[in-house]
Amino acid sequence: MSKNSGTVSGAFSERIKQLRKAKGASQAQVAEYLGVTKQAYSLYETGKREPPFATLLKIAEYFGTDTDTLLMSGDTARVSDPRLKFALFGETEIDDDVLDDVKRLAMLQLELRRSKEKDGKK
Repeated sequence: MSKNSGTVSGAFSERIKQLRKAKGASQAQVAEYLGVTKQAYSLYETGKREPPFATLLKIAEYFGTDTDTLLMSGDTARVSDPRLKFALFGETEIDDDVLDDVKRLAMLQLELRRSKEKDGKK
């Protein structure tokens, strides 16, 4: 993704900034996870630099989301997944907000598990 390609918008930089703050992480913590400098990550958040594809994948992994959600603007990032809804809730009607809550809870559980595993290795 080059700066000239126009594939990453201001929505991306704003979204990763919001996700980082929601997670309670510093730019330095995210940068360390990504294997880049704090300055490089800061440029991603300000929209002055676009991450290479491999780093974009790691950003999505860090925030427990997918690249579509990071890259799409507005409500287009919210994709309803009827199969997932059915697998989780059967015939019960749920809206996308409930599904989003379930996904966030699953990601929190995954983060907790990873944290416990990391602590166990120390």
